[in-house]
Amino acid sequence: MSSKARVIFTDLGTMDYKECWDLQERVFAETIAIKTGNRNLPENEQIPSQNHLYFVEHPHVYTLGKSGKMEHLLLSVQGLEEKGARFYKINRGGDITYHGPGQIVAYPIFDLDYFFSDIHKYLRYLEEAVIRCLADFGIFAGRYEGYTGVWIDPEIPKKARKICAMGVKCSRWVTMHGLAFNVHSNMDYFKNIVPCGIDDKAVTSMELELGVKIDIEKVKARLLSHLASVFKFDVFRN
Repeated sequence: MSSKARVIFTDLGTMDYKECWDLQERVFAETIAIKTGNRNLPENEQIPSQNHLYFVEHPHVYTLGKSGKMEHLLLSVQGLEEKGARFYKINRGGDITYHGPGQIVAYPIFDLDYFFSDIHKYLRYLEEAVIRCLADFGIFAGRYEGYTGVWIDPEIPKKARKICAMGVKCSRWVTMHGLAFNVHSNMDYFKNIVPCGIDDKAVTSMELELGVKIDIEKVKARLLSHLASVFKFDVFRN
């Protein structure tokens, strides 16, 4: 494949979780269908698959991954209604997490044949882009051995706190789902779950770490730039 991939970027603004999940599923299925169809075509007749990256903020919602446990949701149906939150069991890896206003959710639907066929490397690259983005704002973060995502003070277990969670799905080297990056999220909503199934570690946000509210649009711009740099792709805005 080309040494530099092309990625179509779309900022969806605020979108209902299920509506966005349906969008992901449609684009994911279309990408896989193109790849499958190309197998029976001569190289000069093959259709290039497209890579997409979506940024979105969701209304309050909890999602439970395939390996998650229902008991990690600490709310009843009535409790969800009182919080104005929805709940979905979904088809990504990982346990339970929260999405809401003030959080950048990034959904890369990438054909990894344009990048590299290594899902662990893919996760590390997502983490790297967030780590670099945080550094632009004076927040020094890293990885916590044995866990995915991006952490503050990962070298001090008693202080380690997660600022970006990750959960993905990959089939035929096409990805969906992605990362949830807390910029100025309402952190009280995390009290209603065992975040990512980890009961002895805190979660945090850029606002909590810096003590001031951050312009989420500025963070989006830096995150997009770092994703393009780390993955070495050209951005085409939709």
